Amino acid sequence: MQHWTSISPAEALQQLAVDQTVGLSTPEITRRTAEHGRNEYTKTKQDSIALMVLRQFKDVANIILLLAGGLSLALAIREGHGFIEPVVIFSIIIMNISLAVSQERSAEKALEALQHLNSPRCFVLREGVRIEIDTVQVVPGDILVLKTGDLVPADARLIESVDLAVDESSLTGESEPVEKDSRGLFEEDVMIGDMLNMVFSGCLITAGNALAVVTSTGMNTQMGKIAGYLNNVQKIQTPLQKRLNKVIHLISLVAIVSAVALLIVGLQQGEDFWTMMLAAVALAVAAVPETLQLIVTLTLTQGVKKMVEKSALIRKLPAVETLGNVSIICSDKTGTLTQNRMTIQQIWIPEHEIAHTKDELDQAQKEMLLHFALASNATVERTADGSEHIVGDATESAILRLMLAKGEDPEALRSTWERVGEVPFSSERKMMTVVYRCPQGGYLALCKGAFDRLPCASASDAEKAARLARHDAFAHDALRVIALASSRIESLPEDLASLEHDLTFEGIIGLIDPPRPEAAAAIKTARKAGVRTIMITGDHAGTAAAIARQIGLFDEEGQGHVVTGRELAHMSDEELIENIRDYSVYARVSPEDKIRIVEAWQEHGEVVSMTGDGVNDAPALKAADVGVAMGIAGTEVAKSAADMVLTDDNFATIVSSIREGRNVFSNIRKTIYFLLVCNLSEIVIMVAAQLLAWGMPLTPVMLLLINVLGDGIPGLHLAKERSDERIMQRKPIGRNESFFNLILVRAIILQTAAFSVVGLVAYYYGAFLAAAPSQSHGQTMAFLVVAITSILHIFTVRSRASLFRRTIKDNMPLLLSALAMIAAFVIATLIAPVGAIFDLVPLGPTEWLLVGGLCLVPTLVAELFKLWDNRHTARLYRNRLVHHTSPQDWQAED
Repeated sequence: MQHWTSISPAEALQQLAVDQTVGLSTPEITRRTAEHGRNEYTKTKQDSIALMVLRQFKDVANIILLLAGGLSLALAIREGHGFIEPVVIFSIIIMNISLAVSQERSAEKALEALQHLNSPRCFVLREGVRIEIDTVQVVPGDILVLKTGDLVPADARLIESVDLAVDESSLTGESEPVEKDSRGLFEEDVMIGDMLNMVFSGCLITAGNALAVVTSTGMNTQMGKIAGYLNNVQKIQTPLQKRLNKVIHLISLVAIVSAVALLIVGLQQGEDFWTMMLAAVALAVAAVPETLQLIVTLTLTQGVKKMVEKSALIRKLPAVETLGNVSIICSDKTGTLTQNRMTIQQIWIPEHEIAHTKDELDQAQKEMLLHFALASNATVERTADGSEHIVGDATESAILRLMLAKGEDPEALRSTWERVGEVPFSSERKMMTVVYRCPQGGYLALCKGAFDRLPCASASDAEKAARLARHDAFAHDALRVIALASSRIESLPEDLASLEHDLTFEGIIGLIDPPRPEAAAAIKTARKAGVRTIMITGDHAGTAAAIARQIGLFDEEGQGHVVTGRELAHMSDEELIENIRDYSVYARVSPEDKIRIVEAWQEHGEVVSMTGDGVNDAPALKAADVGVAMGIAGTEVAKSAADMVLTDDNFATIVSSIREGRNVFSNIRKTIYFLLVCNLSEIVIMVAAQLLAWGMPLTPVMLLLINVLGDGIPGLHLAKERSDERIMQRKPIGRNESFFNLILVRAIILQTAAFSVVGLVAYYYGAFLAAAPSQSHGQTMAFLVVAITSILHIFTVRSRASLFRRTIKDNMPLLLSALAMIAAFVIATLIAPVGAIFDLVPLGPTEWLLVGGLCLVPTLVAELFKLWDNRHTARLYRNRLVHHTSPQDWQAED
């Protein structure tokens, strides 16, 4: 496609076999439509809900629950009672599948939004007649007739153009309209933003008119390529999904091995087959953490609520936790790191020093600023409520904004100066002239435009050198330079353009889209948290580098190279992956480049967040681990492809969202710790009792009560836990890093052992040693001990610090729910008719005392382990044997 930039309009017409005065014939249109297809984007087929539901049964945990539900139903039918167990199991399966499908169904609407960027109708020249057709009927070789306000229907090479300007922000991300020229010739490897003799599908004509010959349609256009990336980019599993899958597979493996061992031992001991089936169902129920998916979903939802308060709207739930793992932020420049508002930063008048606009201006500088305002067409509009807003292009709006900031009233100024004429700005002249009648008499002509285009009177070599030096100083700081010249005349000529000669040079102003005030602090905070920020922009390298220096993007280690899209195009993927850490700024990049950058970082195991607002950003937003779209300036295509939308378009919001994401990760890890100890201890108790020929210590319905109510209800409130602010002082969690570190594994093993011992002791006492021993007494005591110790365990997992040092005031619902569940289980046991429903029997005073004592043992064991672990770790840290985290960091995590 890019070779069209390097050939003349005549050569383009010749290669496309079309006459610009006639256009294509009907037979030729039919042939080209058959060859190239319609001018539209192809769509991928969406999966049906039924297919999504079936896909959930790839999950081993769901298969185990399904088998357990089926066996439980068969037993209930055989026995004629006990239907509550299969009903509860199948309800849990339905709940888990519904949650999974609803998340998967948070569907991509990017391609549908992309379709709306095409104007439904356009004008073309066919068989010598200018006609209006549907854009889908455009074919390569069609002659487009373009005017102000049109959306370009396909990529095309300009044939003729008059003062043509095109808004390509949806494609390149840069908000300033691009001036086009059909006569220009450019190298074949020129970047999209520099193809000044081309127009592109979906872009808006903001000024002028043109004739153009279509070179590409449909999926072959630049927009079509983006649509293709949206179709083809495969979203890799989030770190959370990978970690949860590993946990579930681990538990499922333990359950399968335990069930096989249980079955073999039971049959060898001469147990009844159906009795062993009941034991297998109980073991399956014990193994699977039924409320895990619900608690994780609610934890993510709680994170969503917190992020909404911070101006971040989450579209896809797993992105909440993934944000906490982010180690690289690839950020757009315009509007995210900068204010997306051109601002005058410096003013220079001959024989004066450069003035910074934040300082006080002298009278001569104020007078030149007034002249700049008179030479502008922007206006200050006042609304009915008295507020003011500036209407006009970005440069002229900046002039009026500075005037207002300095206490001047542009509209009052204009009321005393009568405008009598104007020579409009054109892309060819790169300047404009306005003429005012002076209040004192005579006329003032003001010419504003490019520094090298103003027709100023002859100046000495010293004066020219001084002007050029100031211009170059502004340019070195990546400032956009606008110059002003003037002349005073007594009478108006008939041709105002004749005034554009021998003008008096007044001075220059330097403008830039300045950084957001909070951007530098946010980047510093991110760096402390081990998160590196990368700038990716469609702007020029000099401007990007200047902003990068101002916000501290180039770190002290020298990671501050700037690379352009053209340089990237000459790099292989292997070279980019090898050198990716050397670059902090990417300028003039294409959509393909953005995907390559994201994937290169991912090859290093980094978790990447990508920000963007244009259509050109959508493929990279989809490819990144967390795609972040701008809510104010963002296109619908970008928002649909993103995982998160910033409602304030502010970079600092991303950093605060990372902090919330880390808190969510910490809470999910607490949930895993909490449920894993409970479920593993249940498996150990069930298998050990069977191996010891003690019988079944817990029935399936008891296990469901413990897992769904005892663990589930208090566990839901772990989502509201808040981590220490120092959580942003540790490194990000690695993409492949497990939920479990060595300390957590030791804690899980120790707590599982403690839980199992007290559960088995309770069952053995009730079944064999009590005043009236029976299996029912043993099961009731085991149920109470296992249930209450599980509930109390939630206070252990809240922090690595002692539970007596961790306040409960910041999460009172957790305390209340825990007390409520303990009370519910105790009352169910005390009230015989209620207890009979769940196979519970009344206990005597001695049995209640033993239950109470045994319930406290695991908590005391956990407290002793914390005391030893914290002292041991502090000693190691003082000896510099622990480098990755400190005791403070661990408290910050938990």
